[in-house]
Amino acid sequence: MATEPSTPQAAGRRFPDWLRWLFYPGSQRVFTAHEMARAGDRPWPYAIDHYVYGNAVLLMAIFTHEMPRGMRPVIWSGVLLTAWASLATAHALWRSPTRKRLNLACYGAAVVIALVTLPLVKSGWRDEVVAVTPLLLAVLTAVLSGWWIVTIYRVDQIEARLRELAEQDAALRLSTRLAAAQIQPHFLFNTLASLQHWVDTGDRRAAPLLRDFTAYLRATLPMFDRELHPLADEIEMVRRYLAIMQARLGARLSFAIDLQPDIEAVPLPPGIVLTLVENAIAHGIEPRLEGGHIDVKAGRTADGAVGISVYDDGDGLTPGHEEGVGLTNTRRRLLSAYPEATLGLLDTTPGCFALITLHWP
Repeated sequence: MATEPSTPQAAGRRFPDWLRWLFYPGSQRVFTAHEMARAGDRPWPYAIDHYVYGNAVLLMAIFTHEMPRGMRPVIWSGVLLTAWASLATAHALWRSPTRKRLNLACYGAAVVIALVTLPLVKSGWRDEVVAVTPLLLAVLTAVLSGWWIVTIYRVDQIEARLRELAEQDAALRLSTRLAAAQIQPHFLFNTLASLQHWVDTGDRRAAPLLRDFTAYLRATLPMFDRELHPLADEIEMVRRYLAIMQARLGARLSFAIDLQPDIEAVPLPPGIVLTLVENAIAHGIEPRLEGGHIDVKAGRTADGAVGISVYDDGDGLTPGHEEGVGLTNTRRRLLSAYPEATLGLLDTTPGCFALITLHWP
């Protein structure tokens, strides 16, 4: 049976296991600054401070009569100082829950106790030190156990949050791919049917439609492999889509697109604006025999934010309108990139006005 060669690297991998016999147990996980910024923003539960100080004061009040009268202020001060130092160390472990910090805190506490008790023994307080040694050991064990529990709990908390965020990212990527897979099949089939009919009849509209349709597919199919792409690419995709729909609907559809040059590089999740335009076509233009007009605008708002709007002059929102899956996913993907962004629909009667607002840069 093959065995792992005895190499310095292998010995280095085994070395931490031997340290478990010497060092207080703790997590081997060390979080990066990015991981802590992303998942370690949970505040310290200050109820723990209230619990520790409250119990320390209560116990001292109960046992005050058993303390030497001249030592009571010293004991009270020592207990409160110990509680403060223990909690300060716990706060530090909460901010950075590493095994190294935990070990330094544990051995540091042992050294402090030794530095305090040894001078007392040499000063003639040997009997008193021996008498309180069991109490000191009990307190030290409780404090070290508390630090250990805080460290383990905090590591588990951060790891759980990182897993949750990773699962959210995976779900978002999956929904993005699903969105790519469901680029309105009826739009694709209807466009292909129109194209085939125009080719069969020799209609001159076939060639421009084929060019726009090819450019549209070339832009949309690979775009969902990216989490973000420039607003200029999104608008170009919208332009191709509207050109195809205009070729199919003829005079029933007119459109205008206005993109300010200074925001062309704004990164957006792919398909955000396209979804709004598709909804405007499906619910505002196609149901009307006379069709309608669509305006797509992107520019700076009065307060310097980026505003992207899609307006159609169709019949507007139906009474009791509820968002569909497509719009819900669009809002979720937008918020994943810009947590402070907004996406709203306004019934303008006639028509519907959709507005995206975000702050960039």
